[in-house]
Amino acid sequence: MSVGHYHALCRKYMGRAVEIRTRDGRRHRGIIKHVSRNRVYIQPLGRRRNLGGFGYGYGYGYGFGGFVYGLALGTIVGLALIPFFFW
Repeated sequence: MSVGHYHALCRKYMGRAVEIRTRDGRRHRGIIKHVSRNRVYIQPLGRRRNLGGFGYGYGYGYGFGGFVYGLALGTIVGLALIPFFFW
């Protein structure tokens, strides 16, 4: 899928709980807080928060309230909605 496709999906599901899979095989579960031209910013769910690190595609949650990190839209290979009863 193209970057434009994932950008549109992320904007459509802003504020919803999602699971995003990236090219490196990681799964990121959280609530989409913001979508920019080239990144999607999510707030992690649950106790096992994926707090990111210094790998490709990560940023800091400056200005979004609470811990939020950014994923590059170009690294996304899958996006699925998570039902709220899951966590």
